[in-house]
Amino acid sequence: MATAFTHAFAAAVLGKMASQKERGWRFWALAAGSAVIPDGDVIGFAFGVQYNDFLGHRGFFHSLLFALLWASFVVLLEFRQTRGRELAWLIGFFFVVTASHGVLDAMTDGGLGVAFFSPFDTTRYFLGWRPLEVSPISIAHFFDRGGGAVLGSEFRFVWLPLSSLWFCVWTARRFIEARRDWRRCGNTGGG
Repeated sequence: MATAFTHAFAAAVLGKMASQKERGWRFWALAAGSAVIPDGDVIGFAFGVQYNDFLGHRGFFHSLLFALLWASFVVLLEFRQTRGRELAWLIGFFFVVTASHGVLDAMTDGGLGVAFFSPFDTTRYFLGWRPLEVSPISIAHFFDRGGGAVLGSEFRFVWLPLSSLWFCVWTARRFIEARRDWRRCGNTGGG
């Protein structure tokens, strides 16, 4: 799996790129939590759930259906007063950040793959490009056994590309705003 840091970072960057609207701390906490929540399936190990079981790690809770169910749950619970396009945007956003968890995990070099289409198809998939070092499930093992290498691969293949993409989006927005302001100030090109 990718680290919780990287899952949360991806949610934050996706949120910043997808919306210019001011969002409160609850929105950002829900976004980060939604990106991390699929790894809650590791609790199953304590109850005898095996890795490759339906509810095992990277199983149903990493699926696209779970991402949709979770997104709907979060939005309907936390954004009850929202209607119309904003409601659809919020469900779509929380779906994407929750589903991004499985995508990042499918880019790792370990584990059994991700059951994207569970419960309809429990086949576990990896992406064709797998540059991320898999993170140990145990926090203690993360600090004992090469957590730095895991973070290094995530920084190189997730943090830097997402930051660069966000910077491009931010720059394009500033350019568009400046151009709009320039036109609004009466520069009609006449002379």
